Amino acid sequence: MTEDWYFWSHRLPMARAARDAGFDVTVAARVDKHGERIAAEGFRVLPLAWQRRSVNPLGALGAVREIAALYRREAPDIVHHVAMKPVLLGGLASMAARVPAVVNALTGLGSAFIGSGGLKSRVAGAVARPLLRAVLSRPNSLAILQNADDRRTLVEAGLLDADRAWIVRGSGIDTTHYKALPEPPEPPVTVGCVARLLADKGVAPLVEAQQALRAKGLDVRLLLAGTPDPENPTSIPQADLDRWAAMPGVELAGHVADVRAVWSRCHVAVLASRREGLPKSLLEAAACGRAIVATDVPGCREVAHAGENALLVPPDDANALAGALETLVRDSGLRARFGEASRRLVESDMAADRVGARTVELYRSLLTNVHPSAVPAEAS
Repeated sequence: MTEDWYFWSHRLPMARAARDAGFDVTVAARVDKHGERIAAEGFRVLPLAWQRRSVNPLGALGAVREIAALYRREAPDIVHHVAMKPVLLGGLASMAARVPAVVNALTGLGSAFIGSGGLKSRVAGAVARPLLRAVLSRPNSLAILQNADDRRTLVEAGLLDADRAWIVRGSGIDTTHYKALPEPPEPPVTVGCVARLLADKGVAPLVEAQQALRAKGLDVRLLLAGTPDPENPTSIPQADLDRWAAMPGVELAGHVADVRAVWSRCHVAVLASRREGLPKSLLEAAACGRAIVATDVPGCREVAHAGENALLVPPDDANALAGALETLVRDSGLRARFGEASRRLVESDMAADRVGARTVELYRSLLTNVHPSAVPAEAS
């Protein structure tokens, strides 16, 4: 259960792995633009009316009732909730509907945990924590985290039992689709960032860092690929985006359907987030063989390994970001070594086929304990 755009962008390989393992997969999501594409994969699509940004308690109760009614009607053997709000709403609905087995995948801890987004986010976090504890502690369930930092945070906060917590790296990355790409000619050296245009993604310090490098006489371009997210409390106002677009060497590319086109134009990948679950944009950049500059925060550290394929900097520190970028702008040999290491990293346990197999293994183990007859036979 999630939103259709997020399922298509981030969770399709996982669903394909379950389908290919013999599971009958149905996708319940708020449907916008991707319903037909999801259905074309052979999945049934069940629309939901819930709103991701809304914190209206009556609206949340209505969403829980809607989801619980869907679960009673469909009688699934196992449900897999993705992201914080679906975990909370779907988790409560699964208890009401007595779903046999539940997987709760937290893709990051969000603004309620990192202290951004203002008073509304802090209040929402205070309300969400006891509900999250109840959802994550229900019998016949397990939680999937994307990095060890988030797992430790939830366990130490008493929100999750350690024996219910597993680390699975999203849906992984398709290493056949994303291949190592040669660097484009230089100058200029182009720095790329693929992300929603949010304050939490550190876009403002990145623009400041790039402008500082140009002020030093370095021909550095910045390619920002992404769009604002009005449903996120830290979405960047259009006035700021217009101001950035007028700055020298800054290109706002908007949504790019195939990010390989971004990395074919860029020498360095950067993500200056305050916190992540597991950043798909860095996985894609690493698979394309790019050196990385990232913030030294949970999630980013899973893909950006300091001194191996990346340089790490503190969050919200434009000066440190500029220094790290300058190092890679001036040293093409270091970029090449980091890029080769990035590719090796994603070919290990971050490849989509390995992550899919791990997810299916968890489904089977959970169902074997609570509903053995529902476990599909393994292919011979």
